[in-house]
Amino acid sequence: MSTIVQITPYYPPHLGGLERVVENLAAGLGDRHEVEVLTTTIGAAGAPRRSRQGAVTVHRHRSVEFAHTPLVPGLPLALLRRPPGRSPGRPGDTVLHLHSAHALLPELVALTAWLRRQPVVLHFHLDVDASGRFGRLLPAYKKHVFRPVLRAAAAVIVLTPGQAEFVESTYRVPGERIHVVPNGVDGGYFMPVRESAQAGATEERPLELLYVGRLSPQKNVARLLEAMRLVREPVRLRIVGDGELRGRLEAQARELGLTRVEFAGARLGDELVSAYAEADAFVLPSDKEGMPLVVLEAMAAGLPVIATDVPGNAELIGGVGLLAAPEPAALAAAIDQVAGDARLRRTLAERSAATAPAFAWDAVVRRVERVYAEVLTGTGR
Repeated sequence: MSTIVQITPYYPPHLGGLERVVENLAAGLGDRHEVEVLTTTIGAAGAPRRSRQGAVTVHRHRSVEFAHTPLVPGLPLALLRRPPGRSPGRPGDTVLHLHSAHALLPELVALTAWLRRQPVVLHFHLDVDASGRFGRLLPAYKKHVFRPVLRAAAAVIVLTPGQAEFVESTYRVPGERIHVVPNGVDGGYFMPVRESAQAGATEERPLELLYVGRLSPQKNVARLLEAMRLVREPVRLRIVGDGELRGRLEAQARELGLTRVEFAGARLGDELVSAYAEADAFVLPSDKEGMPLVVLEAMAAGLPVIATDVPGNAELIGGVGLLAAPEPAALAAAIDQVAGDARLRRTLAERSAATAPAFAWDAVVRRVERVYAEVLTGTGR
């Protein structure tokens, strides 16, 4: 048995796909390992600073957010205070598993790991995009700071073969240290294809279209609202999630006169499963994705999936769902196509249901454990 330390900027109840990926991975690893989660207090109001469920212990460090970047001054000290680990090549040791989609945290973890001579597995969820006043510094940060951190990792986990090529060519990480491991989906989301997939949308019974995710710039729900203005078939959109853009998006929906759009707020656990169960189709209008967990959940729920044809979406959804150019008219046309064609909707639902089992969490956890084993024994692929 090893000790696995999952290090993540955010963790439930903070909303987001990365957070739920770490939560599910920690729970799966906890069946065979001692697991610690080191995270922040951001978005976790009311959650205890330390909690334990089964073999998983969660430590939340006080933190603040600046320019969309979590600042966690207590994390390096917590890592330095950990009992000393043994060097790679000796089994039964500690692995630091860093989940990376934000700046600063990777450098802090890499520095403390170097001081302690501990191996780091870096989980590359998404390439950081520029935002805010300091976005102009991002190219220099990636080249001179983040690239050395990636190259120093004992292993880099990416979500897709496309990400593997990107990390190898852009960040010059040796290919033998890159491992492709997809996100997983919890068993509670698996449902049979519903008979409603055969029914046509009518004014009395519009197509129930679902979006799940953060209300943040990357997700571009504003594009989805613009598309809803252009949709001709009877469609009702339910938006499940929260974020910094919620007020602006609600105002946009009012200005566009969208009476069939509901902002349902955040949903977790059984409430989120119910949201998928009540939907007829799923839509994701993002600008960019790593591997969207919500799409895996929608596929497990037997839903037809519509998404923008952008990195992350294209690799996962191609040949399964409908991909649309990332602009409102194309997205509206795809929604109309699904709403107006019951046979197509059934076909897409069956493709989703057939594809999802390959992403069950148990299989994903086993693949991550194989990465740990290679790191701890010092073997290559």
